[in-house]
Amino acid sequence: MTRASLTLLLIAILCAFVADIEVTTLDPWGELGRMAWGALTPDASVLYTFRNALLNTVTFAFCGISLGIVAGGLLSAGFQLTPVRLFCGFIRAIHEIFWAFLFLPVVGLNPVCGILAIGIPYAGVFAKVYSEIWQEADRRPLRGLPATASGLSRFLYGLLPLTLPALRNYTSYRFECALRSSAVLGFIGLPTLGFHLETAFREGLYSEAAILMYAFYLLIGSLRYWVKPRLIPLYVLLSIGLTSTAIRLSWANLTRFFSYEILPWPIRRQGFVDGSGDLSLPVDQTWTWLVTRFTDQALPGIYDTAILTQIALAATGLLTLLALPSICRHFASPLVSRLSHYVLIVARTTPEYILAYIFVQLWGPSLLPAIAAIALHNGAILAYLSGQHADRIQLRLDAPGRRADRYGFEVLPRIYGQLLAFLFYRWEIMMRESAILGILGITTLGFFIDSAIAEDKMDQFVLLLLVTAFLNMGIDSLSQRLRKGLHISIGSVKTVE
Repeated sequence: MTRASLTLLLIAILCAFVADIEVTTLDPWGELGRMAWGALTPDASVLYTFRNALLNTVTFAFCGISLGIVAGGLLSAGFQLTPVRLFCGFIRAIHEIFWAFLFLPVVGLNPVCGILAIGIPYAGVFAKVYSEIWQEADRRPLRGLPATASGLSRFLYGLLPLTLPALRNYTSYRFECALRSSAVLGFIGLPTLGFHLETAFREGLYSEAAILMYAFYLLIGSLRYWVKPRLIPLYVLLSIGLTSTAIRLSWANLTRFFSYEILPWPIRRQGFVDGSGDLSLPVDQTWTWLVTRFTDQALPGIYDTAILTQIALAATGLLTLLALPSICRHFASPLVSRLSHYVLIVARTTPEYILAYIFVQLWGPSLLPAIAAIALHNGAILAYLSGQHADRIQLRLDAPGRRADRYGFEVLPRIYGQLLAFLFYRWEIMMRESAILGILGITTLGFFIDSAIAEDKMDQFVLLLLVTAFLNMGIDSLSQRLRKGLHISIGSVKTVE
């Protein structure tokens, strides 16, 4: 594990030497001061104006996660099959914003765009996690069922009762993630909280931005009080009713998009020029188009995405190691631990995209804002999980008295394997976030995808989207291999997926 950790750190240091890390804004400290003043003087009077955005954030999340649960539950039944597993890996490898970009030209700024953008990748996630939960379940109760019992009966009476608490806990966690995803979709124009957040930040209305963020934190923090199991069906039905009235879908646009507009330009060129709309297959021109797009856009995007991810991965690990003592009962007082927990809650509740957007306003569109955002968000998650693990440790009678020695020689060695497993588990998620942050002007894959959307080049968009998906799937596969090779396990997937 030490060799793997040092290797990752060395790779990150080498990446830092070639990364575009700089501050390009003229007055970052002045802007930071204005943001801080806005945070201290939130304008609560605008909340009523933005009530529909808050409502849309919740309804999109309920509809999207419902779609994900149903589809993911069905896919989990065949997750052991390689085609199903690869399909689930593919759809969850594409970020929600990229899915929204895919459906935006077809359905427009429509609730169905946001619902599908959340539901499709979440279906892949639910299929994977539900399958893992069922595989790890105790099989002994199945022995009490009749040998002639059907597979459905064995599942309903043997597996489901045992795994229901884990399924419920993970699903409730994913709903919190769905709210974050729903809010972020507003940054591309959908009528959720992110739409007004972007406007407030862009216009320097930091008091409005602050109250919107506080409302979002309150929404997340109050879930346990208003999202009760018996009320969830009612919430889902209300959400479907509220969004269904605004859905407009053209099957002609849908058919044209997936059968014509996403095809490479050389295949469509001749039919476009003569007005016939016919398709052809000029092999040489199509190959040249693919090679040009890959060398001019995909490769530079992959390079910056990989550089950003590796630096953020190491920064996340270091931030976790620094934050861990402040929340662990073996080192921090109850007051310090509680205050640190509040700080970590804010950091992990705020989506990476919103953090990066704020940092871009401060420092400009280099890799620096993205590194800070990804490391801060994921470091807060890993510090929280590692802190929970460390709190369960019982110190030996001969444990060192000095806190630094106790941390370095007693607690950290006993939790480091799981901490490293958590870090590797988040690797693919960091890669996905690194790609999407290109929309903010950072030259990762998302930058070129956003440019293709702006230029209405859907063929380039789909090509780059496929590159992004396969890159993320490759990192996920590498992460699994490393965890197996190092014989480390996260123990539970319910809070790190």
